[in-house]
Amino acid sequence: MKKYFSALIVLLFAQLAMAQVSNQEKPPVFEACRNTLNQELENCFYNQLQDFVYHNFQLPEAAKKDNFKGKIITLFEVDTTGTFKVLYVDAIDASLIEETKRVFAALPIIAPATYNGRPTYAKYTLTIAIPLQSAAELAELKKQEETQVANSTKGLANAENPEFESVSKNYKKFANPQYTSNLGIPFSHNFYTQFDDEMNQIGANSHTASKPFTYAEVSKYYNLEQAHEKIKIKKEGWWGRKLFNENLVAIQGEDYWFTMNPIFDLRVGKSNPGSEDYTYVNTRGLQIQGGLGKQLNFTTTVYESQGFFADYFNRYAQSIKPGGGNPAVIPGIGIAKDFKETQFDFPSADANITYTPSKHINIQLGYSRNFIGDGYRSLLEADGASPYPFFKINTTFWKIKYTNTYMWLKDVRPEVTVDKTFATKYMANHYLSYNATKRWNIGFFESVVWANDNDRGFDVNFVNPIIFYRSVEFSSSSRSGNAVLGLTSKYKWNNFINLYGQFLLDEFSIGDIKAGEKSWKNKFGYQLGAKYFRAFGVPDLYLQAEYNHVRPYVYAHSNALTNYGHNNQSMGHIWGSNFKELTVIARYTRNRLFADAKLSVGIRGFDYDTAADGLNYGSNIYKDYEEDRAFDKGVVVGQGNKANILIADIQAGYLLNPSANLKLFANLIYRNFSPKMDTATVFKENTTWFSVGLRADVFNWYYDF
Repeated sequence: MKKYFSALIVLLFAQLAMAQVSNQEKPPVFEACRNTLNQELENCFYNQLQDFVYHNFQLPEAAKKDNFKGKIITLFEVDTTGTFKVLYVDAIDASLIEETKRVFAALPIIAPATYNGRPTYAKYTLTIAIPLQSAAELAELKKQEETQVANSTKGLANAENPEFESVSKNYKKFANPQYTSNLGIPFSHNFYTQFDDEMNQIGANSHTASKPFTYAEVSKYYNLEQAHEKIKIKKEGWWGRKLFNENLVAIQGEDYWFTMNPIFDLRVGKSNPGSEDYTYVNTRGLQIQGGLGKQLNFTTTVYESQGFFADYFNRYAQSIKPGGGNPAVIPGIGIAKDFKETQFDFPSADANITYTPSKHINIQLGYSRNFIGDGYRSLLEADGASPYPFFKINTTFWKIKYTNTYMWLKDVRPEVTVDKTFATKYMANHYLSYNATKRWNIGFFESVVWANDNDRGFDVNFVNPIIFYRSVEFSSSSRSGNAVLGLTSKYKWNNFINLYGQFLLDEFSIGDIKAGEKSWKNKFGYQLGAKYFRAFGVPDLYLQAEYNHVRPYVYAHSNALTNYGHNNQSMGHIWGSNFKELTVIARYTRNRLFADAKLSVGIRGFDYDTAADGLNYGSNIYKDYEEDRAFDKGVVVGQGNKANILIADIQAGYLLNPSANLKLFANLIYRNFSPKMDTATVFKENTTWFSVGLRADVFNWYYDF
């Protein structure tokens, strides 16, 4: 295992080194700088810009009367045509802002910045000091300061090294570099709706199925910084800016930046029926994000949480509890400990390091969740399970995005737990997204799950990113791994309506299909959906409808250890298998106000799990489908203890701080659950659950079980 892993790392970094050779960047070039050497081009660019401002900036009369002295911070870009465009000006007076914009509008068109020889956008920050200074005056002032520092320390026994002060002076005004970085955008359905329409315009060469996106991917189609500025609340004081607009800590220097924000999920509610007086979540956390250069980005979030939920959710969490004595697994979060006897303590963490050696390759090492699909659900790889370690390679070129993900998963059932150690299993998948036309995208998916049988470990056979996993799984023994295939498609009907779908093939028999006897071997699922952006001409109204249909025994395997699950949760649809579901969603935003409504209706077929009937009807993916299978033929969705489900979820609130996606909200969930027969674990119940709270919306937390 170590030998193979070392070989993989050596091969990977060899490829990165080769990719990096061609990564050549050049700043924009004024006419006067054309004969300047590469390493001096950026200095020449700033000097020419400084001198242009020095000669053209006219101090407004009001500023002259007040004998104004200070600084004007200007964020601007030079586009692919070499045109200067002001993005943001920070000054105490509107007349100074207008004069700055006038001067930048007068700048000549210059040679644009280039990346590997191709024109590209470039963003910069310029500090205009009043009184105005030329580039030569600034250089002389800097030289004098350096001389003073040298003279002040010369010959002194306690002389101080000026390095620390030099680094401190190197801070720049924070210019929101994350919005164009290769950092991943935390995946939240509500937040991604903000730019989903822009990325799905006819003719856009975007790939929207493999999530989370990076800011660099989204910034090609949607200006997140501009959207942030649009809803910014004017606050002059430090507390007001940090509470409503900015990161708590934001530092930017020469070729580095990082931010730090507290993360909260504080909510209290009431559930009927409810075994406690109230429900609550008390989550405190810390999120750190940053970048070192343009190629390396990182993020980490640590949560400490306690909580108690509506009865149906608590029961489900307890029903998938792990071996070793802990009382529950909180869906989407992880293993919970006892808290105050009846409640839960559930710490969690997310982390990701992203390396982007070229515009074609993005590499991630993370501990989080992934998602493949354009819908609310995914049958191929969803984000409803607990976080897990993964290694991902995104390769983008021409009309193709190719995603390879390698995951380390856990089976925490008591029967496979040995010496308080959970069983390890592995998953590898690849997904190829191809924009066949300017309207139509098609995707191909393949995944395999295998366990550490016979000290197999992480099988090097699956490391090859372009191999067919099913053939490798078969050569290793058809029972040692579980391979599935998938197909996705999306069609842009127009710039406002998208149609999408998925097809998952776990196993099938051509002979049984021809026989038309609904064999259990025909294990497949499919999804059909539509999105309507700016619905009925309302700019911020988003509508979505989606149907999911998964036959019995899908995601399960003859060896339960190699099923399509992690921490007793499905890696596909959160309902497992043997169900059909229709979900309708409406989302509306207006500046910082938002409202969501979701209605899901479905049918699920459960096992009875009684002394009289202990058969496997195909809903529990953690059961061996070869044992106690209810039927070989005549297998239909909803077989077993058929339950009708209706879940309505309404939420409304106010975006308190867009930098941390921190929201004040109120939420109402109504759940009607009606099985054919009441058993110890499946019984008729109507639940109403109301909550209010404050939450950083940085991942999807599903309550629709």
